[in-house]
Amino acid sequence: MYEQVSHSLLNAILDDLKPEIRRQNLRHFYTRLGANFYAIYSLFFTLYGHREDFKEQMLRLVETMAEGYINRSSELEGIDIQREQDHNWFLSQNWVGMALYTNGFAESLDDLADKTPYFQELGINMVHIMPILMCPAGKSDGGYAISNFRQIDDRIGDLKDLHRVAEEFRKRDILLVLDIVLNHTSDEHEWAQKAMSGDPCYQDYYFMFDNREVPDMFEQNMPEIFHESDPGNFTWNEETQKWVMTVFHNYQWDLNYSNPAVFIEMLDIILFWANQGVDVLRLDAVAFLWKKIGAASQNERNAHLILQLMKDCCQVTAPGVLFIAEAIVAPVEIIKYFGEDAIIAKECEIAYNATLMALLWDGIATKNTKLLYQGIKNLPDKLERATWLNYVRCHDDIGFGFDDNDVRASGYEPFAHRKFLVDYFSGKFNASPARGMVFMLNDETGDARICGSLASLAGLESALESDDQTLILASINKILLLHSIIMSFGGIPLLYSGDALGVTNDYSYQDNPSKSDDSRWVNRPTINWERAELRKKQGTVEYTLFNALKKMIAIRKETSAFADFNNRELLDINNEHLICFVRFNPLRPAERVMVIANFDAKPQYLDLETLNGKGINFYNHFVDLYSGRSPAQHDRQIILQPYQFYWLTEI
Repeated sequence: MYEQVSHSLLNAILDDLKPEIRRQNLRHFYTRLGANFYAIYSLFFTLYGHREDFKEQMLRLVETMAEGYINRSSELEGIDIQREQDHNWFLSQNWVGMALYTNGFAESLDDLADKTPYFQELGINMVHIMPILMCPAGKSDGGYAISNFRQIDDRIGDLKDLHRVAEEFRKRDILLVLDIVLNHTSDEHEWAQKAMSGDPCYQDYYFMFDNREVPDMFEQNMPEIFHESDPGNFTWNEETQKWVMTVFHNYQWDLNYSNPAVFIEMLDIILFWANQGVDVLRLDAVAFLWKKIGAASQNERNAHLILQLMKDCCQVTAPGVLFIAEAIVAPVEIIKYFGEDAIIAKECEIAYNATLMALLWDGIATKNTKLLYQGIKNLPDKLERATWLNYVRCHDDIGFGFDDNDVRASGYEPFAHRKFLVDYFSGKFNASPARGMVFMLNDETGDARICGSLASLAGLESALESDDQTLILASINKILLLHSIIMSFGGIPLLYSGDALGVTNDYSYQDNPSKSDDSRWVNRPTINWERAELRKKQGTVEYTLFNALKKMIAIRKETSAFADFNNRELLDINNEHLICFVRFNPLRPAERVMVIANFDAKPQYLDLETLNGKGINFYNHFVDLYSGRSPAQHDRQIILQPYQFYWLTEI
């Protein structure tokens, strides 16, 4: 789009570019810059147009994008062009992800590169390597308190090692996902250190105040994130004799995005990692990017403008790179992180479906799907060219942040139901097989979250201890049931390291002083690779789980209906223990898969006559894609055993 004011400024900026930039071959850069500049200018003006140095900052912004483009390899530029030509590439059913800590899955980045064949063996082609940047020992927040945004933690490797990982991944068409922590830095970061030394330029990178007047105004509306370990949102800094905003831990200083220099610095960091071969950048804590007195300072309008601006700038320099929004917020808010366009994701192409994850665990605890149905019905429609990241477990805790209206509509009282879930998964509820740990209990509200590995929460840990084969099989079936949903729901399924091997809770963190007060480490295990070899030995839990998931992944990749084009229809079937939905190929609607899953510990049946008028011919015969067999059926009723699932097609 041509617009006189913005493009006359663009012409002036191009004239003022550094000579070393003007001499470069920037054909694709100029084409993309021209196409995106009105949007970039408008967003930058909305955020920073009131500043006297606006034009100077705009020049620096364009130079940052140009320098990023110049530093981009011809190989990565070729990938950019390929993905521009196939702009829906990431919506394919072909993608299946795994998240891992480098030093939990392997010994180092170099060792991780050597273990790449494991991903191929299972069918994984998108690997999220959890935070690997330099953090202070003992004050790392699991890798999210960055002291150097361009340096890898030397305990796990260096840039050369990461380049080897990226090269190994590209050979095998595996996407590399890395974290960028946008909201804050460690207090040991160079910027924070300069701020502590009294440099006013870098003090303006953060929120620093001489007294409590402004902090108290913020505190009136800002909730506490870690009310037990780090209450409040400000920390007194002795060196500067100032109050510093620290929304998370007291050693994590929040960045001030009302300063354009901060935005440009962080964009430069994003482009730096894009140029190291990263395909997908997970943007951490995006809901917190804009702080505003009189508001909760979460999900603010300007936080979305910042992300839109980052996306537009990245599309100029590295358009093949995707963004994941790490925003664990209510569905009505999370959907906004895709952007405001009618079709295209203008902020982040991918967002975590934390609501689905929590709803699935509710189904396991209650053995029914009332709340699961209600939650899915009220999950807002995503944009056409955006997708969910669906997961059963991750490195973090589980929060039961359901909409209270959904809880009541399902027949539960919200407070009592959340207490039941916490008790169930922490093993306090009678006969619960789960082995989870309570995290961040709020004594005033009774609110709490749950930590624990997938296997332990599904009852496998306790079943193995009792050596009860019936319980072991039930736990395995729960794990497969949960994965059958995320594989077929619509979006990119994300497995967590160790889940395909049935790895249980790791209690060794309790002996580590730097981790012992954070129970989330219980579900951040170190893989025992000798034990992992049991995946090749029939009769073991590892063999059963690994090969079942391997098969599930392979079938998913061959099933076009599982691609994500808003092609899911939830079916009401009058059985509160089952969930049922249809996936279809929008280009060939006759290619359909009916997904049915039984969350009960007892057999259940689906009455096919309840599907009358919903496009399902209940006189037809069905075959299960997963087993290759027709389902147990009698008198137009499909029978499901405890924790069984079907991916049914009509024949």
